[in-house]
Amino acid sequence: MTDNEKLSERRPDDPTRRKVVTVGAGAVAAVGLGGAFAANAVAGERNEPRHGHRPAPPEDCYRLTSETTEGPYYIDADKIRQDITEDRTGIPMTLALRVIDTETCRPVRNAAVDIWHCDAIGYYSGYEAASGGGGGGGPAPTGSPTGTPTDTPTGPPPGGGGGGHQDPTDDKRYLRGTWRTDRHGHVTFKTIFPGWYRGRCVHIHVKVHVDGEWTDAGYEGGHTCHTGQFFFDEESVIATTTVDPYATNTTERTTLTEDTIYDQSGTQGGLLKLRYRKDDIAKGVLGSITVTVDSDATNDGEDSGPAPSASAS
Repeated sequence: MTDNEKLSERRPDDPTRRKVVTVGAGAVAAVGLGGAFAANAVAGERNEPRHGHRPAPPEDCYRLTSETTEGPYYIDADKIRQDITEDRTGIPMTLALRVIDTETCRPVRNAAVDIWHCDAIGYYSGYEAASGGGGGGGPAPTGSPTGTPTDTPTGPPPGGGGGGHQDPTDDKRYLRGTWRTDRHGHVTFKTIFPGWYRGRCVHIHVKVHVDGEWTDAGYEGGHTCHTGQFFFDEESVIATTTVDPYATNTTERTTLTEDTIYDQSGTQGGLLKLRYRKDDIAKGVLGSITVTVDSDATNDGEDSGPAPSASAS
């Protein structure tokens, strides 16, 4: 085992409220070969030292991935699984992540990674009555909006400016899941390409929990070291707008450059590396990114307010 594969021993912090229930072990098989390919893609995102060469300078991996607000629609590690699709239709997507510690530049193993996002027409499971779905059967958006959306909400925005948590309004849990990182810091999910809703660009929420314990009951204790979001380039989003059911989403889009949560810093800010057939995105998308975290810090996203004029998160 190389130095890059070793992990520093960490002292567990006081347990928090986190305790989850596991589901069948068959969830691992749901990702299949796509997951293995995705993990390899993530591994290739940074320059690993070759035999006989000195490691890359520390600053290459010391850049922390941006922290963001949690938003109101987080449900605490409700489903331990890699395939989070359930009955949602949309463009198949494999999301391949690698979690690296900013102090050691080493993989963070056995972390619990949560992801959650809206479906193709903008609804969040658990919050269908409150979230900003935009289906309606009208024409799909084409290209980018020419200005800021005019239907700015006057009350609490959909998707959650301010980060205040809301209690679920229904028992649905599609497009939500938690899984553990392997010894290389890799974790892979199977999902669909997210849609959009009023006031936000297309995104996926993520949390990374460390220093807890995986038991027969799930993941317990520890703390949240990272709360962030993953983002999609405009070319890929526009490519989805002619594919059903995205084509039925008549909500005006907020572009990546207009979004007030994305900090415009590229990979550091959560911008995914995407691979797909340019002539047929409906065949599926591979998204990958390396997430660099401070494992000793607590970043739960609950105190992170939105950027000025943010309309949702």
